[in-house]
Amino acid sequence: MRRVRPQLPPPQASSPRHFASLRAAGHTPGPTVGEAYTVTYHASLCARRPGCGRARQDRRNTVARQILLAALLLTVGAAPGGAAGEGAGPASWQNDLAPIAAGEWDRQKAAHLLERAGFGGTPAEVEHLAGMTPAAAVEWLVDYQRQPDTLGSFDASPIWDPGMDPFPKSRAEAVRIGREQGEAMGVAVLPEGESRRLQPVVNKFFYGLRANAIETQRLATWWGERMLATTRPLEEKLTLFWHGHFATGNTKVRDTRMMLQQNEMLRANANGSFEDLLMGILTDPAMLVYLDNGENVKDHPNENFGRELLELFSLGVGNYTEQDIREGARAFTGWTNDVLAFEFDAEQHDFGEKTFLGQTGPFDGGDIIRIILEQPAAAEFVSGKLYRYFVREELAESVRTELAATLRDADYGLKPLLTKIFLSRDFYSPPSYATQIKSPAHLVVSTYRKLGLTELPTIPDFNRLVAGLGQTLFNPPNVAGWAGGRTWVTPATLLQRGNLFRDVLYPDTDGFWAPDRVVPGIYRQVEERLARGMNITAATQQGDAESSRLVDRDEDYNTRYGGYMGYLMAFEKLHPIPRRVADLDMVRLLSDAGVAESGAVVDHLIRRFLRVELSGADRAVLVDFLRDELGSDRIESDTPQTEAALRALLYLILSTPEYQLA
Repeated sequence: MRRVRPQLPPPQASSPRHFASLRAAGHTPGPTVGEAYTVTYHASLCARRPGCGRARQDRRNTVARQILLAALLLTVGAAPGGAAGEGAGPASWQNDLAPIAAGEWDRQKAAHLLERAGFGGTPAEVEHLAGMTPAAAVEWLVDYQRQPDTLGSFDASPIWDPGMDPFPKSRAEAVRIGREQGEAMGVAVLPEGESRRLQPVVNKFFYGLRANAIETQRLATWWGERMLATTRPLEEKLTLFWHGHFATGNTKVRDTRMMLQQNEMLRANANGSFEDLLMGILTDPAMLVYLDNGENVKDHPNENFGRELLELFSLGVGNYTEQDIREGARAFTGWTNDVLAFEFDAEQHDFGEKTFLGQTGPFDGGDIIRIILEQPAAAEFVSGKLYRYFVREELAESVRTELAATLRDADYGLKPLLTKIFLSRDFYSPPSYATQIKSPAHLVVSTYRKLGLTELPTIPDFNRLVAGLGQTLFNPPNVAGWAGGRTWVTPATLLQRGNLFRDVLYPDTDGFWAPDRVVPGIYRQVEERLARGMNITAATQQGDAESSRLVDRDEDYNTRYGGYMGYLMAFEKLHPIPRRVADLDMVRLLSDAGVAESGAVVDHLIRRFLRVELSGADRAVLVDFLRDELGSDRIESDTPQTEAALRALLYLILSTPEYQLA
């Protein structure tokens, strides 16, 4: 197939805002998407992307018809329902925790297991599991430490300069420190008589904010790459679960190093001991900062930490009292951090007696964890939450009791519980099969895995894809994490999910701006004005600065200019996210599968991507569409036009309500 490799336009070529003033000041910014990377793209696919200036009228008509067909497919049924796929077991399997027998095991159940215990996979990966016994397949997934971890560690940018720890909580605090000490965050204020003496401090504060926020995007992209490329799918799926269970947001933590450290701790203990996970998260610097436990001292205990421990992490509402929260908080006084290390401050710890969940003693945090895990409610809460994440929302009392007993009998080891869940007939019963709405991260990553991609596409941007659907990695909405389930999908977001894959299949390389390399929002205007020679005051004034006769005022600092400079300083130190489109060749994918006739092509893609069978009428629409696009009843040649037709078909399949279900 003929391919073209167009060089993306450098930002300054089509947009003078990007780095204009930085270049004018004699600085050379780091590589941008246009300057550092080339992409592989099918020239003919531009015609399928609405808005492309080179599109022919017949291609525009095709796109319009494609969108109309997708809308029709999406709105039949309005939203994902609960129809089980043909691969489910009989209705009698519901709530039956007995293990599935080898004779009951088949390819569809293997696909279901891989979808739920990971992020789906290619037909070859599904067949690999289907060729095992169910016990061996579950063991392969659960005991994943037997598989080598060949993925690289995160390549951190050198953004943390000497003097930046501890980072001020606010601009006002940074300014106060600068005024009192003559420096802050490793930079000195300007000498007496200079205008804007505190500007270097304010610039550095915003640099810290911007660099940390963008580095978090890099961290999330790295994690997305792990989800895609891992040979241990359950490891990453569990890490994502624990990230939501022990929700921590970097918007408040403001330290990507802490978030990476927490992510690695969750991964290291993901299928191990819940007790170790609980101790790990309660001594985790990111969580200690997120829940303000540095402010939890013996004379003024802060109940935030103790409340979330009981309500969200271990017991659940109704299994403790307000007195237990207060007494538990006292046990964690003095638990704080020295940047990236846990620290116990004995001077701030309350060594007095506490009465907690009916027991009395001079308890510390370790004692509180022990007492919590002695409560029957703890095992029920943890096992129930894992069940709802992997199986379904409805949890029968008999199932709850048996799963909790499994967890307690294993001293809170997670592998026996996970094995029991994934082997159970209940896991493959009609209410559990193809009834779970995919999270945004699952939706995106599983699509890439089923396409057989080995590298994470970053055009369109991975973070913007998942965040646009409601899931920003490393920034859950609150300490309760993501609600999940039906909250992921509304009639509006269902259409948005369908449009998501237009950007993947027809990536807009001409109009793409890497979000980790572009000054956003109001700062673009500041950049343009500075590039035209305006002074700082005029450039940062709201409204029409060009008509302003203002001169540079004598002021301690200019906040908006500091916000702008923070981006430029960050861009100089941050490693850019490599940009690439999906390495996708639909003709080759279908040739490797041995299908060419239109009906067989449609059936293969349905089987590859969907856990729920389409209706006969919907299948017929897809077959007719492909025939019209190909101009024949089969794939006759390997041309860009054939590739475009197959991508159009795939787009329609990925736009169906059925594809939202795992």
